[in-house]
Amino acid sequence: MISVLVVEDLQDHQIYLKAVIESDAEIKFMGVVSNGTEAINAIQALKPNIVLLDIGLPDISGIECIKILKPICPEVKFMVCTVHEEDCNVFEAIKAGANSYILKKSKGYQIIDAIKDTYRGDAPISSSIARKILNHLPDHVAELEAAADYKITVKEAEVLHLLAKGQSYQEISDKLFISISTLKWHIFNIYKKLHADNRTEALNKYFGSKT
Repeated sequence: MISVLVVEDLQDHQIYLKAVIESDAEIKFMGVVSNGTEAINAIQALKPNIVLLDIGLPDISGIECIKILKPICPEVKFMVCTVHEEDCNVFEAIKAGANSYILKKSKGYQIIDAIKDTYRGDAPISSSIARKILNHLPDHVAELEAAADYKITVKEAEVLHLLAKGQSYQEISDKLFISISTLKWHIFNIYKKLHADNRTEALNKYFGSKT
């Protein structure tokens, strides 16, 4: 069972997310808290697998919650679920340590899929957010370099090898059994880690470092 705690202050969204989570037999709904202070206490006490949290909380923002909790609860994965898709919010959430980022307007099955992908470490992201990241990446590489303190993962290496073979996003998505939006998230992370602005530069840096 994947345990999920919801951090959300709006009642209608609380009800909706609870109903979505409880609709899947593989996911356990651990409850809901409505502000950042409660979230910090509850997450440390309950240690859920996934925290589904909003950015715009009434006291401490969701981004600040992640910054505080990530070092204390490194095993907990944070999935931002918000109405906000502005670039500043996206990049601040990523820098804080968010594992995935999905919009509240997403359909129920998309939220369920994102929870499961996040639990598996696939780091899903809404397609509209992925487009923003990839479109604006060259402008933000310098800002994100400080966060690139880890190496390419096995999954990212698989993506790089398939990109090197000239395969399309759809072909790679089908081969790795991941969504296009999840694939774009992997590519974003690859670009960030390699300090690359495009596919060619990423491939040259990665494979060049192995020769």
